[in-house]
Amino acid sequence: MSHHLSTYLKHLNLDPANIHYLCTPEMLIEETIIHQQGVLSDTGALCIETGKFTGRSPKDRFIVKDAISENAVSWGSFNIPFEQDKYDLVKTEILDYIRKQKTYIHDGYVCSDENYRLNVRVLAEYPWSALFANNMFLRLDPEEIDSFAPQWTVICAPGFLADPEKHGTRQSNFAIMNFTDQTILIGGSGYTGEIKKGIFSVLNFILPHKLNTLSMHCSANVGKQGDTAVFFGLSGTGKTTLSADPHRSLIGDDEHGWSENGIFNFEGGCYAKCIDLTEEKEPDIFRAIRHGALLENIKFFPGTRTVDYEDVSITENTRVSYPMFHIDNMMPGSLAGHPRNIFFLTADAFGVLPPISKLTTGQAMYHFISGYTAKVAGTEAGVTEPQETFSACFGAPFLPLHPTQYASMLGDNMQRHKVSVWLINTGWSGGPYGVGSRIRLSNTRAMITAALEGNLDHVEYKTHEVFNLAMPTHVPGLSDQNILDPSGTWSDPEAYRVKAILLAQSFHKNFQKYADNASEDILAGGPNHV
Repeated sequence: MSHHLSTYLKHLNLDPANIHYLCTPEMLIEETIIHQQGVLSDTGALCIETGKFTGRSPKDRFIVKDAISENAVSWGSFNIPFEQDKYDLVKTEILDYIRKQKTYIHDGYVCSDENYRLNVRVLAEYPWSALFANNMFLRLDPEEIDSFAPQWTVICAPGFLADPEKHGTRQSNFAIMNFTDQTILIGGSGYTGEIKKGIFSVLNFILPHKLNTLSMHCSANVGKQGDTAVFFGLSGTGKTTLSADPHRSLIGDDEHGWSENGIFNFEGGCYAKCIDLTEEKEPDIFRAIRHGALLENIKFFPGTRTVDYEDVSITENTRVSYPMFHIDNMMPGSLAGHPRNIFFLTADAFGVLPPISKLTTGQAMYHFISGYTAKVAGTEAGVTEPQETFSACFGAPFLPLHPTQYASMLGDNMQRHKVSVWLINTGWSGGPYGVGSRIRLSNTRAMITAALEGNLDHVEYKTHEVFNLAMPTHVPGLSDQNILDPSGTWSDPEAYRVKAILLAQSFHKNFQKYADNASEDILAGGPNHV
């Protein structure tokens, strides 16, 4: 045992006999199976259920309000203040709980650019939580282990339930960040995404606030000519799918920084949605689900260990985590130069937005701050009307600072590096959900490829009458040119215009809270007032 680890265990009064330190994936998989917490699929992936919570719980995410955070954090529905004395109580009791369990300690780090590296130690009650940390964080070289010193610590104890009246939480589950203590406490939830997004939120505070580096909720890849592309988008818009391009090297699928040197991945792995996954549609992700990968909340075909990716009986948010090296065409070092193209992805279930449009700087800032997508309503019988969703900077739940701080940095970077910005609708065409059809992935890929290869630089564009978006009238390589102008795909053009106006009004209503801090150029980037 290293001196650093021995000192750490004494500091927290942890019994070395209960500690499983830096276990290999094989050991963590074996521990999970021994404790009957998971089984193997026929591809060798470990399959587990996360329990009551199969997704994040944003209303139960807190930040301790102290000297560091008080005047820097943008407090509100996503950044909920937590009292220091309550935090101290929760930490004392969650450590008391951990001391009585087998504890799996995983050491790793985030940020592939050494200039921004942050060492992270995870104390996990469950072995598969430690496997998730091994998959998602960057892994140590053998010679780094003995001298490793954590800068941030994550304590993850799904079995520890808070008492809201006593501990100051909303309910029994919680995720609490403390920027002074440099610790994240997670209890009452086995959903592994709380670990990943907790550290992402930390980086979203540290990098822009202290290091003048933009942190982004995006995927990124790079072409053979060294041209970097960045993809912003909320869950379900295709961020992971579209960045996994067989002709381009993957930098990462979810979290990146944009520094003076270019783009760098925060993570050492991918956390992909599995709903309706097929090898034909997403070969890289499908083939990455092998031994070492962690599948969450899936079901097998009856009598087999073959995963049924269409089965959503536990949740629609079925997930898999796997290390980056499971992807054949990963970018060595997980960093690249400044992007030439940025894509804002939206799954517009109203069928209003064009499948591809080129944005001015003002429009890019407006749509970045808006962070729009439209989700199909829940599975309740008879409910088919889509619901618009706005999430500032395509990641509001993870942003401790005010959204305009991230938007300002993005705008500066876009102008300085002369980046082309595109709005891509991966949602519906020919009508809203229930009437139209989802835009085919092959068509979306063709449009993105045309943009990446510069084939849209000299084509003719027309302006959308409501959203003022520049829509190409022809895209080389696209099999169905008719989809480019969405108004022409609806059987009733007037019904399309009415729906477009309603969506524009939703944009205006959402943007009111940012209008006072927005320039005239940004305000002009929104849809018409009609």
